[in-house]
This record gives sequence, C-alpha cells and structure tokens, in this order.
Amino acid sequence: MTPAPIPKPRVLVVEDQPDIVELISIHLRYEGFEAVVVEDGAAAQREVDAVLPDIVLLDWMLPGRLSGIDLARKWRADSRTKNMPIIILTARGEEADKIMGLDSGADDYITKPFSPAELMARLRALLRRRAPEQLADTIAIGGLFIDPGIARAYFQGKELRLGASEFRLLHYLMKHPDRIHTRVSLIDKVWGDHVFIEERTIDVHIKRLRSNLLDAKEMIETVRGIGYRFKSKSDA
Repeated sequence: MTPAPIPKPRVLVVEDQPDIVELISIHLRYEGFEAVVVEDGAAAQREVDAVLPDIVLLDWMLPGRLSGIDLARKWRADSRTKNMPIIILTARGEEADKIMGLDSGADDYITKPFSPAELMARLRALLRRRAPEQLADTIAIGGLFIDPGIARAYFQGKELRLGASEFRLLHYLMKHPDRIHTRVSLIDKVWGDHVFIEERTIDVHIKRLRSNLLDAKEMIETVRGIGYRFKSKSDA
C-alpha cells in the first residue's frame, strides 16, 4: 500500500498588496508550504473558521473593517485560535508599533521591506518553537502560580492576562529561578535556536510581561549589561 503523502504546513497569508503576495507565495511553495491567500480580515476569519492554519502571516493594514491588530486580538481571545502562531507584517517599525503588535498577541513582527529568506527563517523557527520548552508541571513561587497544562498564570489567586510568548517566557524563568539569563539564551530556550529575532525584542516581551504581573513584577530583575533574572525570594 502506498503511504499517504505528508500534508504540507498550511500558511494563511493575509495581505492585500499583489507584489508582496506573489513574493511570499513563491517562497512558501519553494520551501514546501501550502499558501492560502486572502486580502482582508473578513476573508481571513472565514478561512480560520473553516480550517485552522499552522501559521498566519498577517498584514497590519488591511482593507475593510478589521485590521491585522484587530484580528490578532480576536484570535488570541478565542480558545480555538489562542495558540495559533501569528507573524505581523507591517511598514510600521517604531518601537511603540512593535509593542502594540506584540501586545495584540502576535508571536513575531517583521517590518517591510523584508528579506524573503529572513521571513522564511522566522516562519520555520516559529513552527519549531511552538513547544521548545516542555510545559508540564505546575510551578508556584512567591504568590505566582503557573499551570502549563491549561496555559494559565495567577498571582495571589488572580488570573493574569498573558500572551502566548509572555506565558512561555514566564514559565521558563520560573523553571530556572535565581539564574541570570542573557537575551540570546532566552531566545534559544523560549523561542528555539536559530531564530532570527532581535535581542532587543526580548526587552519588549519582558516589559509586556512585567506590566501584567501586578505586584509580582519586581520578581523579574534586570541585570544591567547582561539580561534578566527571576528572583525566587524578595531582597527585603
């Protein structure tokens, strides 16, 4: 009996600029992916409702009522799509825009114009990093409680609002407390090795994580010139 063919990873491309769509589609097919292309938010939602893609390349500015940021937030709030990998594509490259894009729930953020080779490398890395750090046992430190099995984190009994990337980052830091972690090591351990992410992007994720940790934010210490440390005990 002939074995069934291995299905290609399905990539949903939400982009309304034909030249960019053509560029992305050519490289996706060459790299062995299945490209599904739509040009607006409504069509993207229909595709996601029909078949959950393996990853989404999502333009920020889209025609119609829904922007890419709107879609990312909507998908992160839905239990069916909350862990769906999302890469934001945009011409907006200021730090505030990157923070907004990551805050919306995107896993990565690429500014236009971009290198197709870099885009493909980031896409492959994001697919690899969906579970680079095994999420198993619950952890409780200093009023923080994290349950990887249901992807929930709590502080003093109150549930914290964390994006997928911030959850993985907190989980890793709590599993390895009181150790100093460089930005490079955090990229390797939380996102996976060979990932094309700027080291300063870690700072954005840390800033977002701290903003959602309530009174526990001081447990994440900045080690100047090196990286970060999760403190299991108060300095007081």
